[in-house]
Amino acid sequence: MSTRATHLASLDLFALAERLGRACRERGITVTAAESCTGGGVASAITAVAGSSEWFETGYVTYANGAKTRLLGVPEALLVEHGAVSREVVEAMVAGACRDSGAGLGVAISGVAGPGGGSDDKPVGTVWLAWGSADGVESACHHYAGDRTAVRDQAVREALIGLVRRLEHP
Repeated sequence: MSTRATHLASLDLFALAERLGRACRERGITVTAAESCTGGGVASAITAVAGSSEWFETGYVTYANGAKTRLLGVPEALLVEHGAVSREVVEAMVAGACRDSGAGLGVAISGVAGPGGGSDDKPVGTVWLAWGSADGVESACHHYAGDRTAVRDQAVREALIGLVRRLEHP
């Protein structure tokens, strides 16, 4: 891990959200979040920062598959074929969130926070994240250790770090 990445990982959620806000204001961009397993944790971290309404207008908590389809336009066929915790679904989630909100950059998260719900293919702690904009989408799968709270906290942190990186180093 680079020194810059290590520094980002060591920041608390509030400091990451403040840094994200500065980067958004400098670039004149708004961000959005489409969340499943984190249940609004990214939006909560962002809106803890005073003035965040300047750069964060809309967030989506799409915990159920029907909400992913209805609110974000995720094709039901993707959910059936790949499952909610997949690259294909988080990429569709972030595209739908950016399209619906008009945000210039977004993040989507879907995972298995536990303690139940895991499988051999997708054990507890498996979390897919995608970051996207008009310029494209990137995704990554992480396997986090710990209980439900730890998995969710790590996913929120990674979501914020990814947004900051994409704005500070496009």
